[in-house]
Amino acid sequence: MTRASNAVARHRKRKRLMKLAKGFVGDRKNHLRLTKDAVMSALSFSTRHRKLRKRDFRKLWIIRIGVGAKINGLSYSKMIDGLQKSGCSLNRKMLSEMAIHDPESFATIADEAKKALA
Repeated sequence: MTRASNAVARHRKRKRLMKLAKGFVGDRKNHLRLTKDAVMSALSFSTRHRKLRKRDFRKLWIIRIGVGAKINGLSYSKMIDGLQKSGCSLNRKMLSEMAIHDPESFATIADEAKKALA
């Protein structure tokens, strides 16, 4: 009986792994054992960081809104409270974009929040 080597499948598996390791530095990109560890680690971190990215953006939006609110004489918490009481349905992402790119309309919204608090 002839010897079966499984070469095609093994090469395909290695090629798939090396493709995932594209851009890695040093021996992590071309040594099988090190590449396997590096790719597994990278895949696990990518899953975690997709979740963390959402958290990071929300933090960024809150910081921007807080700065815009301070400029208009409010704290962040008072601004959000006033907006909820006034029935404003703008989310934090839109509010932060307005605070950066359109300060006049953000000031108008801050005034609405002040009126709702008074």
